[in-house]
Amino acid sequence: MSETTHPTPAPSTQGRLLADVGGTHARLAWQAGADAPIEHVQVLPVAAHASLRDAIRVYLAGIGRQPREAAIAMANPVTGDLVRMTNHHWSFSQAALRDELGLTTLRVLNDFTALALALPHLAAGERRQVGGGAPAADAAIALLGAGTGLGVSGLLPDGQGGWVPIAGEGGHVTLAATTVRERLVMDALIRRHGHASAERVASGTGLLDTCLILCEADGVDAHAFDSAAAVSEAALSGAHPQALEALQMLCGVLGSVAGNLALTLGARGGVYIGGGVVPRLGAWFDASPFRERFEAKGRFEGYLREIPVWVITAEQSPALMGAAHALDVRAR
Repeated sequence: MSETTHPTPAPSTQGRLLADVGGTHARLAWQAGADAPIEHVQVLPVAAHASLRDAIRVYLAGIGRQPREAAIAMANPVTGDLVRMTNHHWSFSQAALRDELGLTTLRVLNDFTALALALPHLAAGERRQVGGGAPAADAAIALLGAGTGLGVSGLLPDGQGGWVPIAGEGGHVTLAATTVRERLVMDALIRRHGHASAERVASGTGLLDTCLILCEADGVDAHAFDSAAAVSEAALSGAHPQALEALQMLCGVLGSVAGNLALTLGARGGVYIGGGVVPRLGAWFDASPFRERFEAKGRFEGYLREIPVWVITAEQSPALMGAAHALDVRAR
């Protein structure tokens, strides 16, 4: 590289890579630095790339930039250097990925932990309230969402005006069936997997499996269903009773899990719903069994009735913002 009289570092080597990686899609973005706009957002199908490193290299080559630091939100627990995705085959060493990408800093965190970090920064137009009243100040906030799997997190007040995010795997709690049909599905899932988690119903994958189980139990041909999207479309159009029942069951189970989470955390600051499934349902979700099941906790029905629930409707993945915030916090 030739020298100049007044060398100036290229902006392309000063920024940061942000990523929100789920079991189906990887959302990648660029940020010039702390508080800078998040730009060049691209969505890559994870199945089209052999590894996360390959997907990142394709993205960086496309925008012609090389970051100094990166924050990657992943749909799996992050408990050590080795990271393995729960609903996809990608795995990697954090240290090796950092070195291979030439980074000075790499921050890897759970995707819903990253999404939780973004909650205080959502604009009013990036969420829609579904029942409840006003949030209590300085109270815990709960977060969950159905996508390829079921993500769960939240924020706890730190007593100094800030928040501490929760890194957990609450989507894998045992499914608590409350109806005869839910018990039918739960029993089928136990026979298949040895354990029936909430994620096995309240997720995109769970929606398809639930519909197929209901069709089999009712002696109905299910050959038309090969994806969660096909089930959802049939349910919303009213064209298929078992598809509609499966979608209603997903919302009901999600409501039960959300109510459990709100009680566990004391989340009077509100409950947020992210993920890819619910936001696509629009107003249909508002009239679904979700809110009734959310409040159906016996003596604590009144307690839960006051808690607001918001569906996150932001067009750009807020987890990217949360990943950026994770870098900012580490830099302090």
